[in-house]
Amino acid sequence: MSWFAALRDTARTGLTLDRALTDPQRAVRGAVAVALVLFPTLALGGAQLATSAAMGAFIAGTATFQRSFRPRASLAVAAGTGLGTSTFLGYLAVGVPGAFPVLLALWAFGAGLAWAIGPTAGVVAANTVAVMLVVVQLPVSAAEAFGHGLLCAVGGLVQAAVITLWPIGSWTAQRAALADTYAELADYARRLRQDPTAHVDPEPFMTARHAAALTPWQDRHRPPELRGLRGIAERIRPTLAAVADPKVGAPAEGPERDRARAVLAASAEAMDALARAVRSGDPLQLPRSAPALTLAVPADGPELRGAARRAARRLAGLLRKAADTLERGDEDTISTPVVEAGGQLRKPPLSRMLPVAARAVRRQLQPRSAVFQHAVRLTGVVVLAYLLARVVGFEHGYWAPMTAAMVMRPDFAQTYSRGVARLAGTMVGVALSTLVVQLAHPGEWVLAALAVLCIGGAYLTLRTGYALMTVCVSSYVVFLLGLQEGNPLVTAVERVGLTLLGGSVALLAYALFPTWQTARLGERLAEWLAAVGQYAAAVLAVYEHPAAPRGREVRSALLDSREARSELLQAIQRADAEPGRHASGLPGVSRRQLDRARAAVGHLGRVVVLLEAHLPLPDAEPVPGTAEFAEELRLSTALGAGALLTGQPVEFDAAREAHELLEERLAAAPASVQRDVVRASGRLLLQALRDLERALRGGGTATPAQLAAEPTAR
Repeated sequence: MSWFAALRDTARTGLTLDRALTDPQRAVRGAVAVALVLFPTLALGGAQLATSAAMGAFIAGTATFQRSFRPRASLAVAAGTGLGTSTFLGYLAVGVPGAFPVLLALWAFGAGLAWAIGPTAGVVAANTVAVMLVVVQLPVSAAEAFGHGLLCAVGGLVQAAVITLWPIGSWTAQRAALADTYAELADYARRLRQDPTAHVDPEPFMTARHAAALTPWQDRHRPPELRGLRGIAERIRPTLAAVADPKVGAPAEGPERDRARAVLAASAEAMDALARAVRSGDPLQLPRSAPALTLAVPADGPELRGAARRAARRLAGLLRKAADTLERGDEDTISTPVVEAGGQLRKPPLSRMLPVAARAVRRQLQPRSAVFQHAVRLTGVVVLAYLLARVVGFEHGYWAPMTAAMVMRPDFAQTYSRGVARLAGTMVGVALSTLVVQLAHPGEWVLAALAVLCIGGAYLTLRTGYALMTVCVSSYVVFLLGLQEGNPLVTAVERVGLTLLGGSVALLAYALFPTWQTARLGERLAEWLAAVGQYAAAVLAVYEHPAAPRGREVRSALLDSREARSELLQAIQRADAEPGRHASGLPGVSRRQLDRARAAVGHLGRVVVLLEAHLPLPDAEPVPGTAEFAEELRLSTALGAGALLTGQPVEFDAAREAHELLEERLAAAPASVQRDVVRASGRLLLQALRDLERALRGGGTATPAQLAAEPTAR
């Protein structure tokens, strides 16, 4: 993609408006919380203290709208605490010559590293930089600085209190995440009817897992119908693939294939009904055309045979269990990927997450890390914009570094789309709000009321588009700072100019010092290959030792594989929006070869999904030779990932030799469904490894349609 096309597309994205609005009740609740802080502080402490209090309440409220399944009150408290700390330190440093730029650099670097914890932490940390730049312009003493910082923290506490006393849709996000999982399974079942090797989108499963991590309070108060369904969905996914697959499940043609299509159609209708019931909270109503709970299995058995028949019966049982769980709220069906002593997934309190966050940040402290590069880039941009504004001599010079801090993101597309939206939204917002101030000459209380109104508009338009939200935020800041003395018209001109300065510095800095995702695709692919190999080894080992407790090991390997694939897909999505042509990050491997290799690794992962669908029961007969083959497969894929990164030839000769030994032992083993599944799947695994070898050597072909239908690991 050319630079012109990339800039055009990102600008269009930044200026695109969606009709979707944030929940109006939640927007009103957030604005009410700000009003509860702003008006009393304005009456008792004056305009300066009211500015700090309103800033803290607004940003703390913004944090509660970020995508997170944590209790919103805890997010508000954490954001308010960070804002209070940054404000107090900023006030102390601004009175010492030369100290504030140093503090600003350190704080901006820390805000950039916060992206290692997650997007919510990164956004809130960037907001603390912006608030520090705004409120420290008010001349105060050290004691008054403590008061301003304390009021910022109080703003977060008030938001938390209002959220607690005025609950709105407390479980809406968790319901939506679980319902999206069942809706995706229903769509997946329909796709399998036409394409037996269709892929599933793992994102709803990952989101549902995060939503299922509860605090003890949440676990005691959550609706009973939210218990256990996610674990059942995780087991339905491979079972659907096992029914449809022509190598391990029903044959590609004939009566059995027709029977498999009918089973998949009935299952899809049942899972649609489950999704509707979970999302709305209404009783489950299965359509008459969906005999999914019995799956129309006659007494003399279905037309399916062998492994396909076994998978269909397992699917029927899982659907019945899901319906019973939804209707009864069965607490005994909880199944979670990471368990503690109590048998349930627990979300630790924010205080216990500090060591985890510290480890996440420490892992990013290396020059090649995208988060580290973002932190360095953010630091340079914010400090440079601050110094340039001081050199120019504008009175409100903080607006330039504030714009730079809010624009910068770790990737090209977000930085440029937000940059364009920020510039356009700020100019419109400043112009409109300044016009109101010039024509109406509102007093303090009217300005405060207008600020609260704009805050409500900002909360309401969070999902509409960054440009429109920026119009509201800019107007809010103008009205809030209008409580201070100064010429509104001159201030408006300065803010527009400083917005252009800060935004231009940010966009230019990313163009000169970019972090191209395209160059990191090879690294992401190697990580996925190693994770899929570990997943395959964990699943295969169960077939030789079915009585051994390996469920946690299989689940952990699955989650690692899913996470690695998700990171690769996100990198691809970001890379497609980048300008120019960049290397894949692998020596001697082109982007086209990497795409073919990605399809091969996806096929490898899908075969493992089929194996997991037929995991033997603890009392089943062992399948000899699978443990040795599993260990060799794990080692070969790990070595292949290393060779991929270092530019060495990727070969799987050792895995082929291990597979030959496995075939010999399977031939001598007694006939069983598990043996047949392992034999068929082992050949598919070797085929996927051969495809990977050919792709990285430049051989073989893969059409765009094949890549689009890439089979994937869960």
